[in-house]
Amino acid sequence: MILRRTPGLLFLAFALIFSACSSSFSETNADSDIRTEEESLPVVEAVRSRLGSLPLSERVNGTIISENQVTLYPEINGRVVQVLARNGDFVRQGDRLVVIEASQYREQLKQVEASLRVNQAALGQAKARQKELEAQFRRTAMLAKEGLASQVEVETLQAQLDSAKAAIELAEAQIQESESVIEETRTILSKTEVRAPVTGTIGRRNAQVGMQVSANTELFTIGDLNELRVEVVLTTKALQEVEVGQRVKIYARSGVRDQRVFNAKLSRISPFLDPVTRSTEAEIDIRNQDGVLRPGMSVVVEILYGESRQATLVPSSAVFTHPDTGEEGIYVVPFFQEPHSEGQNSGDGMPPLSPPMLAEFRAVQVVAEGRMEVGVNGLQPGTWVVTVGQNLLAEGKEQALVRMTTWERVLTLQSLQREDLLQEVLGSK
Repeated sequence: MILRRTPGLLFLAFALIFSACSSSFSETNADSDIRTEEESLPVVEAVRSRLGSLPLSERVNGTIISENQVTLYPEINGRVVQVLARNGDFVRQGDRLVVIEASQYREQLKQVEASLRVNQAALGQAKARQKELEAQFRRTAMLAKEGLASQVEVETLQAQLDSAKAAIELAEAQIQESESVIEETRTILSKTEVRAPVTGTIGRRNAQVGMQVSANTELFTIGDLNELRVEVVLTTKALQEVEVGQRVKIYARSGVRDQRVFNAKLSRISPFLDPVTRSTEAEIDIRNQDGVLRPGMSVVVEILYGESRQATLVPSSAVFTHPDTGEEGIYVVPFFQEPHSEGQNSGDGMPPLSPPMLAEFRAVQVVAEGRMEVGVNGLQPGTWVVTVGQNLLAEGKEQALVRMTTWERVLTLQSLQREDLLQEVLGSK
């Protein structure tokens, strides 16, 4: 369930705006007595309530992550001699990105290759020696059968032949060791060229020519900026309502006052809860439309899991907690002629102020809450409700000058952040 934003800051800011409007209105009034009386009345805005239902939603914060997003580290120590990619470059899997000084590894490769040749030569000598001894052993054995050679000579040649076989085994083992070292050295040498592990866009470049790097040195971050996902945290309570496949709205700001809304669906929910926070992670897959979204950006995610029953809907800024009684309610004003129907607008294009009207505080019960609207009991649909200026009425004023507004304007003002609101106030003076 979404918590309503406390509208006190909005009321105070807009009260300043409408107080200025009240002075402008009074200066154009020819009757000085009426002008004096109306100058003391607060100026408020009102909108007509309506009948409807609210989407039930869970509102959480999320972080944007690019698909296949990886942080690239070198696998060996060394000095960077070339950097072949910059921030924003698109690279494909296998492309060279960084070159690390490789002269020492090339020298090591030459040494182990030379050692291999030495061991191969030793193996050839050992095999030749074995053949020579085998021939001598066969001749001596035949002579020994005829009594022309002693048994001692036969045993001596047998020992020499066994030693030659051992020399062959040793040379073969040394060759295998050299070949293994060569393969390892070539692998290390290949790691002096750091290549892209995935296809994507380069970001967060840290690699610089001349820097000394190790396995803990971050070089780049690479990710697919077209396919993104939003990661959010869901509490145990939220899991009672939220399910995979439900619609979500993602609210992201592409500028100071430009908010974009993206529609998607909840893609997946981790079945494992954190043993400390009792929460879990959920993910939302989303296409990066117009390149507005950026990895690492913080967004607001609204997960829609149903609708409330029918009720009278009012903007959330219309609900006011009376400072004297602590009672939650809404200020209402009588029905009045809509200026738009008669083309009556003020010089700045805004609807004109009404004559003085009686404002009544009515207690209501909130039965459903949306992101910027609430459903209430105790109020008939079509009732004009005050959305700005309630704090002035709560000071004991029973009458006010009312300016009719639209739902669109109220919802826009409610969506403004603190910095935007300040600009709105300063810009309206």
